[in-house]
Amino acid sequence: MKGYKPTSIRNAGIFAHGGAGKTTLSEALLYEAKAIDRMGRVSEGNTTMDYDPEEIQRQVSVSCAIAPLEWRDTRINLIDTPGYFDFEGDVVASLKAVDFGIVVVCASSGVEVGTEKVWTHLDKADLPKVVFINKMDRENANFDNTLSQLKDVFGNSVVALALPIGREAGFKGYVDLLSMKAFIRDGNKMRETAIPDDMADTVSSARDILVEAIAGTDEGLMEKFFDGEELTCEELKSGLKAALLNRDVVPVLVGAGQQGIGTDALLDFIVDYAPSPVDRGPVKGIDPSNGQEIFRKPEEAEPFSAFVFKTIADPFVGRLSIFRVVSGEISSDTSVYNPNKDTIEKLGQLYLIKGKKQIAVDRLIAGDIGAVSKLVATSTSDTLCDVNSKIKYPPIEFPEPSLEMAIEPKSKGDEEKINSGLSRLTEEDPTFIVERNVETGQTIIKGMGELHIEVIAKKLMNKFGVDCVLTQPKIPYRETIRGKAHVEGKHKKQTGGHGQYGHVWIDFEPTSEGDFIFEEKIFGGAVPKQYIPAVEKGLRESIKEGVLAGYPVVNVKATLVDGSYHPVDSSEMSFKIAASLAFKKGMEQADPVLLEPVMHVEVLVPEDYMGDVIGDINRRRGRILGMEPKDGLQLVIAEVPLAEMYKYGADLRSFTHARGSFKMWFERYEEVPAHIAEKIIEKARAEKEEER
Repeated sequence: MKGYKPTSIRNAGIFAHGGAGKTTLSEALLYEAKAIDRMGRVSEGNTTMDYDPEEIQRQVSVSCAIAPLEWRDTRINLIDTPGYFDFEGDVVASLKAVDFGIVVVCASSGVEVGTEKVWTHLDKADLPKVVFINKMDRENANFDNTLSQLKDVFGNSVVALALPIGREAGFKGYVDLLSMKAFIRDGNKMRETAIPDDMADTVSSARDILVEAIAGTDEGLMEKFFDGEELTCEELKSGLKAALLNRDVVPVLVGAGQQGIGTDALLDFIVDYAPSPVDRGPVKGIDPSNGQEIFRKPEEAEPFSAFVFKTIADPFVGRLSIFRVVSGEISSDTSVYNPNKDTIEKLGQLYLIKGKKQIAVDRLIAGDIGAVSKLVATSTSDTLCDVNSKIKYPPIEFPEPSLEMAIEPKSKGDEEKINSGLSRLTEEDPTFIVERNVETGQTIIKGMGELHIEVIAKKLMNKFGVDCVLTQPKIPYRETIRGKAHVEGKHKKQTGGHGQYGHVWIDFEPTSEGDFIFEEKIFGGAVPKQYIPAVEKGLRESIKEGVLAGYPVVNVKATLVDGSYHPVDSSEMSFKIAASLAFKKGMEQADPVLLEPVMHVEVLVPEDYMGDVIGDINRRRGRILGMEPKDGLQLVIAEVPLAEMYKYGADLRSFTHARGSFKMWFERYEEVPAHIAEKIIEKARAEKEEER
């Protein structure tokens, strides 16, 4: 591919609700621009953007994919993003690489939850957008209804830039409302034709709306419009470009990706109206030496800086870091600075990315999206910059995982392989988190949903050759006491030589001052001082396993008050055993109870779903602490037992139609209700019996 100036580069993200036809549209754009020789199909698993085995099998995108094309002396870098909520992390990451968004909406399904979510993401990122109403050739396709929905949900800034000619099986082309020209599909090409007579009034009315919308964003155009003067096509084009950049207007195009109808118009729109990196202006970062704000212009003359927005972990190629060059230029075999890791990285061969293919290039400039392999320390969200002109860009704010599962290899001996594979996959996907629960001995993986976790498990098999088993994580219960006990612990054993003798009296009681407190109130040397540490050690080892279900014991105070010893047979081990015997008796006599972790939960939902959320939390034994408005939504604050929060993310997504989100963190331990505790204890004892 030839080199381009930053003014001739466009970085476009394609966003949509799952099933709207993003990947097919991406394929059609690549084919229209002759970047590929034949147009693949999602159903046949041969598209440029969906190349991962999981994407081919499931026929859905599970990660963002990149491909460049050339159209009218402009390089357009397309980023096809996943439409399913489980892979939202890649959507968020892509926002750091693009200058505007193409929101794809299905003409028969209309505005869906995913449409609303990507719209919100684009707004938060201050990115201009264009809507492409796709699948006009599908049964029940209705442009007017879809446009009305868009206006109802997103406001009157949404305005048609094209109208369809025909619908469903009769869909054959579109009318460009700016040029007032019609185009229909003729074989493999679009051919200009006269606007159909039966559309004349509709086209005229739609153009008036478009002209008024553009004029309303510019004072000079507005004055001319209200004076009754006709705006020239050039004035309208210039006004539309400015309005798009300022996010005052959201133009709507129309087509059918599978038929290749409207793809030429979308490519022309990208070249003519979409902002280049230069149009978007300087990018803000901080000086890593003092934290002060600094800016970089997206120009070749500026010092080099880039932002890594995605990492691909490949067991054969190694780690592939995909980045956008923010400023300056970079060549292969150059050393750069990573301010996030405070280290120098040596860049090897630079690449452009085209689906799963890597195209070697010698140089990348501001606005380019490229890749480099085998960086030692660099990960997603890191900045790379000139060693002598340092800058650090803000990291990506990834959504938090909503589902936890315990994972283990199906075959014993694969522990090292599964740990290595999981580690590599966390490099690739920051919304995927791996933790080791020391208490339960389980490896816990966290993801955005069940599909996300399923795909991770399949990647472990396909990429790293290890099969795994997923189970519900164990709840880290605790045990404590509600009463007091004064108990004796005596260990006495006679053998052929020296015997064993340890004897203690210990008081047990609840405490709120710590998990375990030990005191001694020995008078007259009833227990010699050299044996008191052994008593404490015996107790501390014993609290690791309570008497009810074998869970760790907390909030207990033990006071050594009396005992006796034998001048020959007593030893540290004897007193340690005596203490453990006393502990067991004390726990049994002091009214032991089971405790469960209680989580602080914050649920953010539209007001319409408040009743459902509150009712569901109550069913989960939760307590509502309060409600408050936040970002146009309602924040429900509650405390809920962790045992009731398993798969809450999936349930919340279901009854809020994916409009709700939540965060939670550990708050404290509370007593488990008796009827529930009985079942937990019974289950724990049964599992211990099986282990034996």
